[in-house]
Amino acid sequence: MDRKGTKLVAKNSKAFHDYFIEDRYEAGIALAGTEVKSIRQGNVNLKDSFCIIKDGQMQVVGMHISPYEKGNIFNKDPMRPRRLLMHKREIRKLAQEIKTEGYTLVP
Repeated sequence: MDRKGTKLVAKNSKAFHDYFIEDRYEAGIALAGTEVKSIRQGNVNLKDSFCIIKDGQMQVVGMHISPYEKGNIFNKDPMRPRRLLMHKREIRKLAQEIKTEGYTLVP
């Protein structure tokens, strides 16, 4: 996953300490323009965040993206749930796996 020219903007290193990670998936995330700018500045926190599957869509809940300084009225709620972009078959597979007791989805 080491791609030339890419920058890691956020990592939930606490998840590797607190949980046993069975599988890893890569997903996109639906963001507003000011959220993208804020993340590029490094103003994102993944601690205490988790994923839910609601209406066949995966969302990350509890992820904090600080408001962009120059965003004014375009800033969104810092704690709003954000949609993760994955294939439907992957979401269905994960929905079945988290029904098992003790399983959860962490970003």
